[in-house]
Amino acid sequence: MNLRQMIQRQQEILNAAKAASRELTAQEQAEYDSLQKQIDAALAAMEGDGSDGGSGQGERSGDGDARVAEQAERSRCAEITALCRQFDVPDDDIRRYLSDGTPIGDVREAIIDKLAREREPISQRGTADVKLDAADKFRAAAGDALVMRSGIEIVNPADGARELMGMSLRDMAIECLAAEGQIGLNRRSSDEIYNLVSRQFFNPTAAFPAILDNAINKAYVEGHKNVAVTFDRWTKKGSLKDFKTVDNNYLAGPAGEFLEVPEGGELKHDTVRDEKRPTRKLKTYGRQFTLTRQAFINDDIDLVTKIPARYAASARKTINKQCCQIMISNPAIYDGTALFSSAHGNLVTTGTGITQTSMQAMIMALQTQEDEFGEAIIVRPAKILVPIGYAFDMYTMFYSPTINTSGNTQAVNPLYRYREMVEIIEEPTLNALCGGFGNVMPWFLLGAADDTDFIEVDYLNGQEIPNIRRMETPGTLGFIWDIYLDWGISVMDYRGAIKNPGIAISNPLA
Repeated sequence: MNLRQMIQRQQEILNAAKAASRELTAQEQAEYDSLQKQIDAALAAMEGDGSDGGSGQGERSGDGDARVAEQAERSRCAEITALCRQFDVPDDDIRRYLSDGTPIGDVREAIIDKLAREREPISQRGTADVKLDAADKFRAAAGDALVMRSGIEIVNPADGARELMGMSLRDMAIECLAAEGQIGLNRRSSDEIYNLVSRQFFNPTAAFPAILDNAINKAYVEGHKNVAVTFDRWTKKGSLKDFKTVDNNYLAGPAGEFLEVPEGGELKHDTVRDEKRPTRKLKTYGRQFTLTRQAFINDDIDLVTKIPARYAASARKTINKQCCQIMISNPAIYDGTALFSSAHGNLVTTGTGITQTSMQAMIMALQTQEDEFGEAIIVRPAKILVPIGYAFDMYTMFYSPTINTSGNTQAVNPLYRYREMVEIIEEPTLNALCGGFGNVMPWFLLGAADDTDFIEVDYLNGQEIPNIRRMETPGTLGFIWDIYLDWGISVMDYRGAIKNPGIAISNPLA
């Protein structure tokens, strides 16, 4: 095996391992090392006696110039091969360099040019990026510090956030301004510091406004997530792409029954029937709040943490109230009839408290509802929505295996089997809308969401977390933020719920 063959064999070993995305095996490594020793010995021998490494016969040339040329060629091939392997040059390029007689200097220059295109030199990176990274880390830590300082816990705060919790708004503003090259800030009044940071309102790279934005975003997300509402447990979530009225949402009718096909007979064609569904439309709701100049000077961080969280919670509370208002006010819906009515077959004539008889009647009424085409839709009871004051009797009724009969004997409780099927939802908003304790309060049985639609809450593109943006209002001393959200609430199908007008619930403290 001559010099060129040994080099090619080494390359074959490397290519096989690279193609399989693995390291060299022990056998391959041993062969590779053995070949390298032979290559080194051959190169040393060539330098000593000028033998022909290509032919392997040790034939001497009488021409001194030819011998020098052969040695130069061998040296060129060895250097190019070693250099190309070091920088993962493709095999095709290596063979081209070797066969074309490309000088080692040209190969080195080509490799350097390729590296310059693919990799940014370290000397050209650095201080600006390092400073940017440090600034970003400080902004994230300072924003989390403000949120945690207000009492809102963050699961994974940014590095250094806990160490910054003792800083006031003034301290953070001074830190940001100092990082931007301003000096002598500690001797300035809080009012002067406020004026300096106010000038950065529309500067996208300014740190202090970004810190406030970061804190507000995290605070209002936490507020939105933790508010105690129930509407999303008994309504359906939907999505609309714009603010146009959606009036072409049709409900496909039931598939026709399967008919017997006699031997040699034909299948009967079925025609799909449609009924128009109610329209849906989004509206925009929102609020605006301000971190005033006085709040900055007073270090009132609640205005950038707790207040946004309350507004975010208010968005969900508003949706919750609007859904409950539909249940209490009983408006006329898409067919011109009151949502709960005898015409819809979803209203108990005489209101009752929580009794076995009324519960069984509501379950039967729900399960025997028919669709627009007179077909049974088989709605399974899934939710019971009640004001505060009904739930205790409700749990007793569902979780007692036996009941007392009129003869004062024990009998099986037929509602006991529903205890795992039905979720009891207490909603204090119903109490408030009915005027509180001492007033008549209705309660409701709702079907499973998979069986029928009842009330749908639509959001713009499915986004249910409020949007927030920093604004500036002329003549206002302070940083201002808008919070807004787009949603729409529609009654989709009255068959999804049964209403019991209920009875008056006495005040437990009276």
